[in-house]
Amino acid sequence: MIVTVVAMPQGTIVRTDLAEARRRLAATRYLLVDVELPETGTGTDAEGEQLARRLGLGDADLDWFGRPGEPARADFLGDTVGLVVPVVQDERVIHAHAVAGDRYLVTAHRGPAFLAPEITAHVRRERPRDAVALLFLVLQSALATFRRAAVAALLEVEELEDDMFQQRRPEQVYRLSRLRRRSALLHHSLLPYLQAVDEVITRRMMSPDFPLERQRLAREFQHVARMVLTDIETLQEATRRAFGSYSSLVAGEQNNVINRLAIVSVIFLPLSFLTGFFGMNFAFLTDELESRAVFWLLAIGLQVCVLGGAFYVLHRTRIWRRLRDED
Repeated sequence: MIVTVVAMPQGTIVRTDLAEARRRLAATRYLLVDVELPETGTGTDAEGEQLARRLGLGDADLDWFGRPGEPARADFLGDTVGLVVPVVQDERVIHAHAVAGDRYLVTAHRGPAFLAPEITAHVRRERPRDAVALLFLVLQSALATFRRAAVAALLEVEELEDDMFQQRRPEQVYRLSRLRRRSALLHHSLLPYLQAVDEVITRRMMSPDFPLERQRLAREFQHVARMVLTDIETLQEATRRAFGSYSSLVAGEQNNVINRLAIVSVIFLPLSFLTGFFGMNFAFLTDELESRAVFWLLAIGLQVCVLGGAFYVLHRTRIWRRLRDED
């Protein structure tokens, strides 16, 4: 377990333990505490209760804090707010826990740094006035991870779609399927969280004692959240469009094959009929067609006429030209 304490608003970073972090939380006016937990946890209620109690956050409703496997949530707990925030990290979505009051912001997560470099840079540059402003800064940074992931996937879909029109390959379907699953993961991870947070923000903004500055931060967060959700929905629509383009290309290739078969049928079907007809041994053929000249006239002349008619039909319907242009 790694505990990092950031003195605000200076942004001074100190590594310490839970006992020292608890002492500073009780004594310092404005503090950010980040707790990095092991990636594998016991998953018991006692684990979350122990972490919250050891940090002096001994609220009965914080039994989920630090517990693995918690879904996205947003709870208003009197003077504090508790959140489980989804964050995109590499190819997966992790959930970081946050508890914010008027004087502090405490985050807990499993595995390597949760937005630590980005948050530290924002803190030193923007110097948020209080813990609530710092909380909105963290929430904005979490949304930024979803936006970056959605934009990167969208660019990959567009590049893949351009490659498909140049040369269609079977592995493109696998890549499209992977991008479609990624867009679904981003949407399913973000939407419940935004709904829960929006409910809490709306309820707080209806309170007459909610400061104007915090109302501004809340509206800005809601605006950015809608934009990020729109980016993810755009990604979903782009993957569906790419799948449609791939299906159209496959259908076009199948149509070309069918057209070629139709050309072969137009040429050889009449010839097959003539061959079968004159191969029958009935009285007219055996009694009337006795001269060699008549035989060659019917055997060759009719076939030449049929071939000429077939080629004329193909020329008038422009099938040859369409196949040549498509190739």
